[in-house]
Amino acid sequence: MSPAESRLDAMRLATWNVNSIRARVTRTVEFCVREHIDVLAMQEIKCKTEQFPYAAFEEAGYHVAAHGLNQWNGVAIASREPLDDVEIGFPGMPGFEKGKEGPDQPQEARAIGATVNGVRVWSLYVPNGRGLDDPHYVYKLDWLDKLRQYTSDTLAAHPDLPLALTGDFNIAPTDDDNGDPTVVEGATTHVSPPEREAFRAFEAAGLTDVVRPLIPTGYTYWDYKQLRFPRNEGLRIDFILGSRAFADAVHGAEIHRDERKGEVPSDHVPVVADLDLSDADDEDDLPMIFG
Repeated sequence: MSPAESRLDAMRLATWNVNSIRARVTRTVEFCVREHIDVLAMQEIKCKTEQFPYAAFEEAGYHVAAHGLNQWNGVAIASREPLDDVEIGFPGMPGFEKGKEGPDQPQEARAIGATVNGVRVWSLYVPNGRGLDDPHYVYKLDWLDKLRQYTSDTLAAHPDLPLALTGDFNIAPTDDDNGDPTVVEGATTHVSPPEREAFRAFEAAGLTDVVRPLIPTGYTYWDYKQLRFPRNEGLRIDFILGSRAFADAVHGAEIHRDERKGEVPSDHVPVVADLDLSDADDEDDLPMIFG
């Protein structure tokens, strides 16, 4: 079967913070074709929706849904199969504007969801937090809590839904996920107890890190500074979290460390999960909750 052909009984799902899709479109598309990726969730596309390089993906056989507001943030999903029920932002997602407070702040381009062959996929770019005393840190924790609540409500209503939250979570959940000596608990974000507690809360909401059981160690991000990559001083902050129905279908996973090498690499690398959907319910039997 050629990479361009759809595979209804399987899915190869990847997430990648591409750190500017226009700067790395050739590299991104080549990775998708070479690795036979069926669905790619992208973060930090760093362009407006209309500026996304759709043509390069379409020529390779992909459908694309993108959401970007400016040169920062931005998320997208590319899929060999059609993208159904595309949703910008999850219900209850908070916004942020520096210097402002209250519930009516503008939402950033940090979340896009779509259904592919009955699998609900979210591409998520969790706020960085910036500093432990920064308003962005409070926003980050609120954003994660609202995402957890959405996830919990969705799976309580539809426990058999194959749901995946993918993307850059900007959290290293355990000490083993932090090899960067500049990231210190009590002094910097990404490793603070509240952030780690917020990450663990997704397990209580019904999600599992589907990659860790298959690849228990390894980083997904290395800062460009201070030779972090050659020294392997990285962080594991990019994840695929799946519901029970999704996790049960996963039979393989990869962290593509070599994508941090070469010309103009992103500071993140792709994380991949392989799913066997041959025993999944027919798509027509899945709950219609995204219309």
